[in-house]
Parts: sequence; C-alpha cells; structure tokens
Amino acid sequence: MSHLMTTTAPLTSVLRADANVGRVALVTGGGSGIGAAAAVELAATGAASVICGRREAPLQATADRIRAGGGECLPLTADIREPADVARLLDATIERFGRIDVLVNNAGGQFTAPAEQISDNGWRAVSRLAVDATWSVTREVATRSMIPGDGGLIVFVGFSPLRGSPGFAHASAARAAVANLAAGLALEWSRYAIRTVCLAVGSIETEGMAQYDRPLQERWRRAVPLGRFGTPAEVAGLIAFLASPAGAYITGTTIAVDGGTDAWGLAEPPPLPERG
Repeated sequence: MSHLMTTTAPLTSVLRADANVGRVALVTGGGSGIGAAAAVELAATGAASVICGRREAPLQATADRIRAGGGECLPLTADIREPADVARLLDATIERFGRIDVLVNNAGGQFTAPAEQISDNGWRAVSRLAVDATWSVTREVATRSMIPGDGGLIVFVGFSPLRGSPGFAHASAARAAVANLAAGLALEWSRYAIRTVCLAVGSIETEGMAQYDRPLQERWRRAVPLGRFGTPAEVAGLIAFLASPAGAYITGTTIAVDGGTDAWGLAEPPPLPERG
C-alpha cells in the first residue's frame, strides 16, 4: 500500500506552549472528534477550554485529557438547540472565566440519504443544529462577551467539497450557510475586532466516520488526492493557529482542510441519466 494511503503519525503541536495563553475558548461538540481535538490543542497552547455537548461521559474524558496535560477545562452538558441551555452555558462560562475569546462552532450532525428521500423533519433536524443552534451560540457569545469586550475569533465548521456531496444535500446546504455566515459577519463585526473563519473540512477519521459502511468510506478515501483521511488533530492545529497572534490577519474566508478534495471534485463519474 502506498504511504499516501496511511494516516499520519500522532501530531505534536508546532505552536509554542504559550501561543494562546490567557485566552478562553468555548468549543461546542467538544466531547469527541474535531471538537475534542480542538479543545485539547487550544489547552496545550495555553488557552482555558470550555467544552459542551449532550453527553457527559465523553466531555469528562476530554476534560481529563486536558487536565492530565496541565491545562484547564470546564465541561458542561448542554443542548445548544435549546435557548435555555445556551443561556446557561454562557452564564457558567462567563461566571468562571469572565469572557470568551475563541468560539469553535463544531457541533453538528448528519445522515446519508438520497435527496428525494430526505423528509422535512430530517432536513429541519440537520439545519436546526448546524445553522440555527450555531447562530444562537454565535450571537450570544458576540453580544455578551466579544462585542462589549476585546473581540475574538469565531470558527465555523463547514464541508468539503464546497460544491456539494451526493447523499448529503441537506448537510452540505447547512454547512454552506455557515460558510456564508462567516464571510458576512466579518464585514459587520470586524469593527469590534471579531474575526470569523469557516473551515471546509473533508473526510476526517472520527468516531462519526465509523457509522458509515466500508465501501462508502473507501469511495470517500479515493476522492482525496493525498490518498488518506485527515485526522482531528490536523484540523485542531489550524484552529489553534487561527486563535494565536499568528492568525490575527485572517478573517472572512473559508479554508479547505481536505487533502485536496475540493480542488479535485468528486473524482468519480456522474450517475447516468434515467431518462433519455
């Protein structure tokens, strides 16, 4: 097997241990996958991490990893689709740390289905979390901390390829919305020293990847020019860089973290027309 088809070795942060010292980061969906990796990396570079999610056990496991490395972490169970939970999350974070400097909007969920089989309820469920809940958290963090304070960084997690993916019409549309939101907010909130960036993330080896069957995973892997899936740590490293002073001039854009997937496209023939 080509070396390009293997995953990378475990990453060691390339940032200084004090690159984000003094910052407070809130990561939604912080119990697993990209969210957990982001919280760990932000803590490893000096930030205090607040992580939220609906399940206590994975949140606690991530918090234990951070504390074992000497970092500070506050795990909070919350369903960000519920306004009362968002308010409670912000209350607890600001009470503990006084402010939020970095928001990582990582929480989301999707399922694969042909577009014509996606029900109204299925469409709304994906959009409610990826768009509506994300906006709810973003607005609260901005109005309660970043706008009256010293600004900050807001990261949105989008999808690659940017042009859509078969089987994910609902999720691709929702993630495209937050990519556009990142650009729009940069135009409005730069005057408050708030930076907004979307990461268009490709196929990443997370716990969520395991829910899909092996043939489908292999099809996705073949669509990656680098020949492998990415790792949560690779996405987390970019988030920590953006939060640091080195990323201070980056805002209003979407950055592809996808091994070249968006540049290549779907890398497979389109389906044949069923009608002549």
